[in-house]
Amino acid sequence: MKVKVDQALCQGHTLCAMKAPDVFELDDVDGHSSPVSPEVPAGLESQVVSAVRSCPERAISVEGTA
Repeated sequence: MKVKVDQALCQGHTLCAMKAPDVFELDDVDGHSSPVSPEVPAGLESQVVSAVRSCPERAISVEGTA
């Protein structure tokens, strides 16, 4: 599974990092999110799906399956 954050849509709500802290990192300046790595580590797929669902801006996308 691969994950991406659309920087044009991300508003820095930080919900993704709360749902999947090992997958998303936050910018120190504005709180915008980016994936630590495009590849989601094994076992964290359900956290990423939860993060996708929690994003109010729909800035997170995934491709592939676990």
